[in-house]
Amino acid sequence: MTTFGKDSTTDDVLAGIDLSGQIIFVTGGNSGLGQETARAMAARGARVVIAGRDPAKLDEAVAAIRAEQPHALLETIICDLGDLASIRGCGAEARDRLAAIDLLINNAGVMACPLMHTADGFEMQLGTNHFGHFALTAELLPLVEAGRARRIVNLSSRGHHIAPVDLGDPNFTARLYDPWASYGQSKTANILFTVGLEARYGGRGVHAFAVHPGGIQTNLGRHMTEDMRTALLERVTKSDAGFAWKTIPQGAATQCWAATAPELEGTGGVYCEDCHVAAIDDVSTQGGVRSYALDRDAAERLWTISAELTGAAYPG
Repeated sequence: MTTFGKDSTTDDVLAGIDLSGQIIFVTGGNSGLGQETARAMAARGARVVIAGRDPAKLDEAVAAIRAEQPHALLETIICDLGDLASIRGCGAEARDRLAAIDLLINNAGVMACPLMHTADGFEMQLGTNHFGHFALTAELLPLVEAGRARRIVNLSSRGHHIAPVDLGDPNFTARLYDPWASYGQSKTANILFTVGLEARYGGRGVHAFAVHPGGIQTNLGRHMTEDMRTALLERVTKSDAGFAWKTIPQGAATQCWAATAPELEGTGGVYCEDCHVAAIDDVSTQGGVRSYALDRDAAERLWTISAELTGAAYPG
């Protein structure tokens, strides 16, 4: 049983854990939770590869981390999760530069944006949050299999309570676009992807975890209007009377815990929140994971759709 909870920070959960010699790959590591994850893991001796699409922002993140951790082992790599060509280029470069990846943290994402599309025509939220990470993980999986820790953490959200994945129309081509329905299905997709990874690779020693960070004020909500922010806060506080914003170190704690906790060794395919494995709950608005997000049949159908649309080839 974990001794950590909703108030734990990245430094709390990583205290006493030596990551020296491990290579950590973090998407969206140039800001927010990703940058904090990179900082905290570098502080424990890891070599951290920060992936993002903007070289200037990546450099700023490295400078910010090194201001606190002067000896941090950091490097950057360009990856635009909304562009399959960029993802393939990132994968090829990573395989050329790295001998292995011990921990893959699929952290990047977008939330509640207007109707937009990726370079390949996918609806932006599902395209970035799920399809992008699905394709990137395929590129990097041989490196993960060559690693020691061999864990993959997919950042999901309690937002998955909003909606399951519409497997008949995932890209909103035949239904009216709603930014929150889109966000909800993308976060459900992150969990179903975790289930699919565990089913395929758990027996080979690669384990996957989906994570809810909690409510944190980061640039993830950059597309939201003030009215949307107000409505979101009202909805959250109405459903959870004890709601309070987490700090960024608290928000990134669960992904750091899922990536390193000894008590999770040999397990996977689960959804974690507040530094513990969440129970299945189809009613509560205050926690738990919806059963539709862990449905193996839905996970298989989503995997098939994702492979067909992205052309991603996973190791057999």
